[in-house]
Amino acid sequence: MIKIKDWHTDDRPREKMLLKGAEVLSNAELLAILINHGTRDKTALDLAKMLLTACNNNWTALSRLSVKEILSLKIKGIGIVKAVTISAALQIANRRDMDVYEPFIIKGSEDIAYFLKAKFQYHSTETFVVVYLNAGNRVLQHEIISTGGITGTIADPRVILKKALEQNATALILSHNHPSGSLKPSRADEMLTIKIREAAALLDIKVIDHIIVGQSGYFSFADAGLL
Repeated sequence: MIKIKDWHTDDRPREKMLLKGAEVLSNAELLAILINHGTRDKTALDLAKMLLTACNNNWTALSRLSVKEILSLKIKGIGIVKAVTISAALQIANRRDMDVYEPFIIKGSEDIAYFLKAKFQYHSTETFVVVYLNAGNRVLQHEIISTGGITGTIADPRVILKKALEQNATALILSHNHPSGSLKPSRADEMLTIKIREAAALLDIKVIDHIIVGQSGYFSFADAGLL
């Protein structure tokens, strides 16, 4: 078995990146750099290809895997250290996206939607998040209220409003992800939105939007005329 270190310099992922830049590397070559070294029978590039194949060559699918789930694929040569490294690198990429989209003052659904998409689209279970705003629509805080299964989660209005009072918030943006990828709100989504909106109104707090995020984009209740 020819090892990466025995290849021509131009064919080694690290050297190739130094000579030509990261953008010319394939997905497998980038992943091979994180994996660092292979086994007696497999190069790091071989292991990278095996891992990508297990995720249908989809970065989003790989990003959703926890360290435990990567290990459960039982790819010989990818142990806990490599799994942690891969997971950490993907989380760094996710946080970079969050920094790019992190809003300060909300003027419309797009201002907050892409931040929420960057933060939660890779979650494999449904997560309910609330963004708390002041009177000038400036973001004060965002909080994960609950996490659930693949098809749903429960958000308690009392918890949401308690946190709103603690933040001195005057407005809320509700949000949750759909791991299935569908952006269509369910009847339960609509009923929960109404319930929280009516409860918040008693405290002079306005629910200005409920945003569903998924891999393909987002759905805004406000834009759709549902608020």
